[in-house]
Amino acid sequence: MPSNHHHHMVPGNYTQNSGFFLQGLSKEPELQPLIFGLFLSMYLITVFGNLLIILAASSDSHLHTPMYFFLSNLSFVDICFTTTTILKMLINIHTRSKVISYEGCISQMYFYILFAVLDDFILSVMAYDRFLAICHPLHYTVIMNPRLCGLLVLVSWIISALHSLLESLLVLRLSFCMDLEIPHFFCEIKQIVQLACDTFLNDTIMYFTALLIGGGPLAGILYSYSKIISSIHGMASAGGKYKALSTCASHLLVVFLYYCSGVGVYLSSTPTHSSHLSTIATVMYTVVTPMLNPFIYSLRNKDIKRALKKVIQMAVIKRQVT
Repeated sequence: MPSNHHHHMVPGNYTQNSGFFLQGLSKEPELQPLIFGLFLSMYLITVFGNLLIILAASSDSHLHTPMYFFLSNLSFVDICFTTTTILKMLINIHTRSKVISYEGCISQMYFYILFAVLDDFILSVMAYDRFLAICHPLHYTVIMNPRLCGLLVLVSWIISALHSLLESLLVLRLSFCMDLEIPHFFCEIKQIVQLACDTFLNDTIMYFTALLIGGGPLAGILYSYSKIISSIHGMASAGGKYKALSTCASHLLVVFLYYCSGVGVYLSSTPTHSSHLSTIATVMYTVVTPMLNPFIYSLRNKDIKRALKKVIQMAVIKRQVT
């Protein structure tokens, strides 16, 4: 590789004609069918698992509560999140092509950021919901009315969309150097920015917004849970303590998974680390966490189990009738 490799500037329109090359998870051709099978099955489990949660929450009138409304939204966002990242990879393996068009890459990056940030906001809204339910049980139904629930989700969507638009517009102004290979299985923003020639502004804004948009909700979650824990600590009955804790346990586990894998992605995608670590972290973040979500919520939860039984019984009855 010649040392003056990075001095060949490529104007943006060159990239726009040729697109990028996604290297995928592995360069070995014999591993491709295995990767395809594994990721296709994980993708299908994610979609069906999260769809079942949405179905259960919407079909059972007992579950028409803020907590399950937010959970349905989280499930929907998780389906979109995984679809954004995995679908193109599966298509590329299937067609044996590594190309993704410039527009395709930018739009994949836009939706990836949108849904990642949205996940973050909905998790913090859920923490706020638990905080109100446990710390202010008497005012809970008055404060968390359907209007506020809708508003919280709407504001989350708007902020995520605007933030994602800002990041994408910043990438559109970049000129890329000769090397258009993305060492990843989807167009992740840091990987694209690393291919560009002048990245100072992008890096600055990226880190600043990551702190703001990652740190803000996390601070909210930590505050909510510190209040919840002190409130549970003050409860007299053991039954009340257990009930309060069990509604939070699932949510805390999801938050933990989400943030650990998210931080892993950011820390491991610095050029000094091996791409192996980065790949594992990203797969955890974009595929494994959304896939585990429905399991984490339904295994511990009697209400969802009951609702799922109803959904399955209805499906069986309908099949017998037809």
